[in-house]
Amino acid sequence: MADQNKARTVQGVVISNKMNDSIVVQVARFIKHPKYKKFVKRSTKLMAHDAGNTAGMGDTVTIAETTPISKNKSWTLVQIDEKAKI
Repeated sequence: MADQNKARTVQGVVISNKMNDSIVVQVARFIKHPKYKKFVKRSTKLMAHDAGNTAGMGDTVTIAETTPISKNKSWTLVQIDEKAKI
């Protein structure tokens, strides 16, 4: 029963942290082309809630799906997996 309530999590790279308590995360995935059977890289930009503005540009983060926080934010920051090397 507890497994049914687990939120979906994805891993991506922070591409913007200019907003207050918000980050934009780019999530990459590979899909198989229907005709040519080659794997093609596709990406999605997701807005996530970052309480405290902890994540920086280029950080690899894990985000989890949650109830809508605002018009565009339905994800929240779970953890920072790797800090960017600057």
